[in-house]
Amino acid sequence: MKNTVFLVIAFFISGITTGQPAIDYLLKAKALYESGKPEQSVRLLSEAITKAPDNRLFLERAEAKLMEGDYSGAISDYNAANNLSGFSGEYGLSKAYAIKGDAATSIYHLEMHMKSPFKKSEKEIMLDPSFRIIENRPEWRQFWKKDWYTLPEQKISEIEYYLSVSRKDEAVETLSELKRDYPGDNNVTYAGALINFSAGKFSEVIKSVSGLLDSDPANEKYLRIMAGAQTGMSNPAGASVTYTKMIELEIPDARLLLLRAECYRKTGETDRALADIEKFLGIYPEDKEALSIAGKTEATSGDNLKALEYFSKNLELHPGDPECYIDRANSYFVSKSWTLAISDYSMSLDLNPHNSEIWLNKGIALLNTGKAEDACHDFRTALSMGNKRATDYISRNCIK
Repeated sequence: MKNTVFLVIAFFISGITTGQPAIDYLLKAKALYESGKPEQSVRLLSEAITKAPDNRLFLERAEAKLMEGDYSGAISDYNAANNLSGFSGEYGLSKAYAIKGDAATSIYHLEMHMKSPFKKSEKEIMLDPSFRIIENRPEWRQFWKKDWYTLPEQKISEIEYYLSVSRKDEAVETLSELKRDYPGDNNVTYAGALINFSAGKFSEVIKSVSGLLDSDPANEKYLRIMAGAQTGMSNPAGASVTYTKMIELEIPDARLLLLRAECYRKTGETDRALADIEKFLGIYPEDKEALSIAGKTEATSGDNLKALEYFSKNLELHPGDPECYIDRANSYFVSKSWTLAISDYSMSLDLNPHNSEIWLNKGIALLNTGKAEDACHDFRTALSMGNKRATDYISRNCIK
């Protein structure tokens, strides 16, 4: 296992000398410490830094060092990031000193962070577990007595909260106040887009956010809501373009590859989809969603055997997930391997007996193996759950 890890890290490091972007190392390093391997993350980033120093590499290595418990090393890296890009390491320094229990120094750096272009939202800071040790300290309480956020920022946070708890009327009321007091403000336009998105008014979202992107084309939150609205409008081609913009901006989120891959799969661009999926699986090799999309993409391209490989691997990794059985069962279904499909559909229903579509599919598979009585039982079960498609099967096969 250690030799395998060494080879994987050596492979990624070797790419630096051939001009591989820092973002590739950031994504891999993040995946390593998220999976409980901070020491490997530090090793990868250390080699990357010697080849091409980048403030993002120092910030990511600092995060891994925090996880290792190397607080002095993390502080050194956050300071190095600050030297390369002013104030970029202040939030990390605040976290590191909070974890050490040094409230005064933590708050000093948090104040510096709040005055910087990197300022995080109140929600992000309040939910950050790094500050738990100092939450009851007077320095922390004093810090929050100051007005760190403008009124529009505060109101937008309220709107986001109201939408998260399905209190749409209050969100709309708050937006009306903002429109009255801050007409034409981009933050207010964005807040309106959030409300329209929650209501499924995707065309309105696209219209308003397009204007925002005209003036701020690299704004991540604008791009994300735009991609979500395009997906909601069943426009995968448009969404893939938006995800490409985010990927080209080197936003450190590997899941953007997966989201773009799903768009490519829907537009029939299987080669592009598979390239994104393979890159993502190189970072998160056991990701359930990625393996599922990989299998579906291979099936779309006509390679059902390769699809089955992905689905079977997913089942080995996630044996208690009914969706993994459904994916493989559907693949068997398409290839008319009825007995194998029945087995996987049955396993899925053991885990989740409330899926009417799976009862219907299992019934069809049973019908094709000559087990009409069992098939009719499944068709009637599907119909009892509201699946109207079962009616036709019942009328043709179960009424004598």
